[in-house]
Amino acid sequence: MASTPENTTPAVPEQASPRAAVIGSNRIPFGKAGGAYRSASNLDMLTAALSGLVARFGLQDERLGDVSAGAVLKHSRDFNLTREAVLGSGLDPHTPAFDVQRACGTSVETVWAIANKITLGQISSGIAGGVDTTSDAPIVVSDRLRKTLLRLSRAKTIQQRLALLTALRPGDLAPVAPNVNEPRTGLSMGEHQAITTRHWGITREAQDEIALASHRNLAAAYDDGLFDDLITPYRGLLRDESLRADTTAEKLAKLTPVFGKQAPDASITAGNATPLSDGAATVLLGTDTWAEERGLPVLAHVVDAESAAVDFARGEEGLLMAGAYAVPRLLARQGLGLADFDFIEIHEAFASTVLTTMAAWADEEFMSSKVGLPALGEVDRSRLNVAGSSLAAGHPFAATGARIVGTLAALLHQKKLNDGAAPSTPVRGLISVCAAGGQAVAMILEA
Repeated sequence: MASTPENTTPAVPEQASPRAAVIGSNRIPFGKAGGAYRSASNLDMLTAALSGLVARFGLQDERLGDVSAGAVLKHSRDFNLTREAVLGSGLDPHTPAFDVQRACGTSVETVWAIANKITLGQISSGIAGGVDTTSDAPIVVSDRLRKTLLRLSRAKTIQQRLALLTALRPGDLAPVAPNVNEPRTGLSMGEHQAITTRHWGITREAQDEIALASHRNLAAAYDDGLFDDLITPYRGLLRDESLRADTTAEKLAKLTPVFGKQAPDASITAGNATPLSDGAATVLLGTDTWAEERGLPVLAHVVDAESAAVDFARGEEGLLMAGAYAVPRLLARQGLGLADFDFIEIHEAFASTVLTTMAAWADEEFMSSKVGLPALGEVDRSRLNVAGSSLAAGHPFAATGARIVGTLAALLHQKKLNDGAAPSTPVRGLISVCAAGGQAVAMILEA
């Protein structure tokens, strides 16, 4: 099949430094673990989200510059997951693709990677995304059984095979349950966050307030039609399966703690922590010229991004506190403050992650001694996660960043239109996504 000539990589960059535009996005509604997507694989969901994007933006048989996506929980058969999804998506099969994994920051990272290629003039269009399933997570066998099976595949005689099989013990046959506990501490993310929550003195009431706002804001965004052009229904789901539009502060207050339960002030519950989820999300990026040639909109531009990591393994810093470093560094480089942003998106891994991150930004001692920059001040709560976030939508690990980028770009575009702002007056959005391994990725979008 011949490549579509209009999509060939330009021999010369169309301008000295083309900006990477967010043209649109598409995701499937996020499902609960064991729910509507219990029989869907990562490849099924990523292909569905990608195919929806292709249909929404008329990309059938188009050859794009590159596609980057990834998953945190990935079966070994999915070694080339993104490329396989591209082949099933309707894009020109000459479209290349590659996998990326930075835990929960994966699809912010893929947006960053595609945006950088566009900004460097290497490609004029691309897609970023992510997917994860906890319902179809790969099951690991014991190390003894795995090694025995490998030896069996190399055994040449019946006697050799029988010797190997008789050496197995019943305990060797037990599967190893999948988990994302930190290898260096053995603690789950929830147990780590319980320690951080206590260190920063975050109350149960403050966490439940964040959770309640997430559900109410997400429900309102659905009712207002924000997601009409951002979501493709899948396997019977029209909205995110974890959304509870009717939840109340009283209902949240009745839930018992599930992490850090040994402490009398344990406060992280199933209501103020993200549920295990399944889903996929994608973002279409390109130059302004590429979008204009196809009559496609430009919602926003990727301005800059920053990653950071903390030393959580020695217990000196909280596992999910790297956003407290990434965002100040990013804002310092761009000469911006929190007041310069119309929308602030902080990934709600836990409600207390949002609160501890904001507390760190406002803490002069922490900022001075740890980050080496002035405190950022308080976040205007009216600009925080205004369309809901992971507590209500769910959190398929590698898909969350693309969900946030797509939603934020739509919000910025909508505000720019509604406010009637001059083209030269920017409308800005800030993203902070924490990730396993003590990492975080921050990004600035601008319309």
